[in-house]
Amino acid sequence: MKKIISIIVIILSVSSANGQILTNSVPANAINNSNAFLDASTNYSSFFGENNNKHKGLVFPDVNLATFQFENIIADGITFPSYYDGMVVYNTATGNTLTTGIRPSTTTAVTPGFYYFSNPNGATNSNVTDGIWTPLGNGSVKNYTTTPIKTSTSIDGAQVWAVKGSFTLPIDNATAVVSIPKPAGISGYFKMTTYQGGKTFRSEISSLAIDPSSLVTTVSVVTGNGLFSEVYPAGDYTYTLEYFK
Repeated sequence: MKKIISIIVIILSVSSANGQILTNSVPANAINNSNAFLDASTNYSSFFGENNNKHKGLVFPDVNLATFQFENIIADGITFPSYYDGMVVYNTATGNTLTTGIRPSTTTAVTPGFYYFSNPNGATNSNVTDGIWTPLGNGSVKNYTTTPIKTSTSIDGAQVWAVKGSFTLPIDNATAVVSIPKPAGISGYFKMTTYQGGKTFRSEISSLAIDPSSLVTTVSVVTGNGLFSEVYPAGDYTYTLEYFK
C-alpha cells in the first residue's frame, strides 16, 4: 500500500505525468501537521455542498491473488521495512494463493473482494513468507475452509488458527472418537466443533489421544464434556478445528 501511495504523490506533483493517475481537481501541495496523507473530502464531501451524483470513491487497481507475487528488490529495511504488513488489495481471483517464490508460505483460499496482508513479524524476520492474505471487512467474520486461516482470537499472545474438515461414520459410534488430520505446525488445541446437516452436533473436546507435537499425521479426538457417553449417529460430519500455531 505504501508503494501505491508513493506513486500517487509523485505523479500528482508532476504535471507531465502520462495518465497513470486521473483526478477531478488539482491537488493541494501539502497537508502538513495532519494524520491524513491524502484528503479528497474538501472537494467532494456532502459537508461542502457536493451533490450525491458527484460524490467520489477510490477505485483500486485489481490483482489476482491466485498468482500474485511480491517484489522485494527495494524492501531493504528502509523502504517497506514492515515487508508489506497491512497492504490492501482488491482481488479478482477465485482459487488458492501460491506458496512458491516471494509469497507467503501459507496458502489462502480467496474469492473476489478486498484483502489485506497480515505480516506482523515482517520487520523482524525480513520476509513475506510468514504473512498471510486475510479478508478485509465484515468485522471479524472469516470463512473457515480446508485451508488454515488465522482467526481474530489470540490467547496470551498465541494466535488461534482454524481449519475445516469432514469425516464419515458408517455405523453409530458409541465411543465418540474420531480421527482427523493434524494441521501442519500445530502446537496446541483450542476447540473443535462438529456439525451435521448444518447444525452443531458437539462443540467440546474431552480428550486428545495424541500430543499435537508428535510426528503422526492424524489425531484421535474424543468429544463431549467427559461426564457422560454420547453416540455419533452414522452419517457425514463437518468440523472446524481451532488450534494454536
